[in-house]
Amino acid sequence: MKVIESPLKGCYILEPITYEDERGLFYESYHKDRFDKSIGENVDFVQDNVSISKKGVLRGLHYQKGDSAQAKLVHVVKGEVLDVIVDLRKGSPSFGKHFKMRLSDENRTSIFIPKGMAHGFLALTDDVIFSYKCDALYNPKSEAGILYSDPALDINWEMAEEELILSKKDLKLPLLKELEL
Repeated sequence: MKVIESPLKGCYILEPITYEDERGLFYESYHKDRFDKSIGENVDFVQDNVSISKKGVLRGLHYQKGDSAQAKLVHVVKGEVLDVIVDLRKGSPSFGKHFKMRLSDENRTSIFIPKGMAHGFLALTDDVIFSYKCDALYNPKSEAGILYSDPALDINWEMAEEELILSKKDLKLPLLKELEL
């Protein structure tokens, strides 16, 4: 696996080694020892989640606060998404900045998102299957988020506003400047 640090410190892009022949292909999407060694820390994932989305669905920008903060390893099993991460770590040189990239079943790339970052994605194709590992269990009392269209973040979601499909809850998320971090 090739590991590349993103512009957000501690957030890594993981490109698997793929083996392909006339039967199809094989790749290792996660190997604990190699993963931990590559990023230089021990991460114990305790929950796996899968979401299925149609084209235009935007989920995010979400994170968990306090003791329930989660590090995540995200991966697309089917389709393509625009994946977006926002650094919310006070004192970080990249605080308030975002990083985005396309993840797909074709590039098979994963992203490790450390605690203290908000995450969201936009389904660019129909029937996206998005998988993510978390190192802390989901706690509804700790969930939080930032409005996807916050002008301070200046995220280009690469799709027309009228094509986006968001939950009522995500449309009511606060701006970055309104957060108590």
